[in-house]
Amino acid sequence: QVQLVESGGGLVQAGGSLRLSCAASGRSLRFYGMGWFRQAPGKEREFVAAISWSDGKTYYADSVKGRFTISSDYAKNSVSLQMNSLKPEDTAVYSCAARDGMDVSAAQPEYGYWGQGTQVTVSS
Repeated sequence: QVQLVESGGGLVQAGGSLRLSCAASGRSLRFYGMGWFRQAPGKEREFVAAISWSDGKTYYADSVKGRFTISSDYAKNSVSLQMNSLKPEDTAVYSCAARDGMDVSAAQPEYGYWGQGTQVTVSS
């Protein structure tokens, strides 16, 4: 099994940037497809971005395309989410997740391993 821990959340003004990291332990992430999800207050958790560890293919929600970038780091066994041009509507708890199978997916039920989440707050 793999354990995931997110870091890098915080408070930022609209238009600013944050970089989230997801560190894994227990097993190499190269056996998993990785994703970022977020949940805003009073809303359901939604897909943000995913990456295939095997070929680096990425997939983004339309709401973050062009602003967010997901990347992987073999040496650190981690996945990052670079968030630029942040908007107040990006405010949420962001969680990374891993799924068996190395392709990209936006489907939450396919992800069996989840981190505890990190809060991102964007002020207007």
